[in-house]
Amino acid sequence: MNSQPMSERRQALFLERQVYRRHRLVDAIKALPFVGLLLWLLPLLWAREPGHAVGTADALVYLFVVWFVLIALSGIVAVFLARNAETGSDRDRASKAP
Repeated sequence: MNSQPMSERRQALFLERQVYRRHRLVDAIKALPFVGLLLWLLPLLWAREPGHAVGTADALVYLFVVWFVLIALSGIVAVFLARNAETGSDRDRASKAP
């Protein structure tokens, strides 16, 4: 058995569903720049066959589409975070009220 007393054992951390989702959204925001960097570097890996080269215009269109998608994803995640922050603050105020 375990030799530690009951009071010293780590108890399982339980997070509410909203708090858990907020943490995952923050994680997504932190990972988004790295995903964007990988997507921006992807044209460097495109096949360069001798007779079939990827055009500069195609690569630039790809980069701007990736840029727009990253901006849109950041905005969507920010809206969800703001919405979760509002419901969380309302819940905190309701629980603190007498």
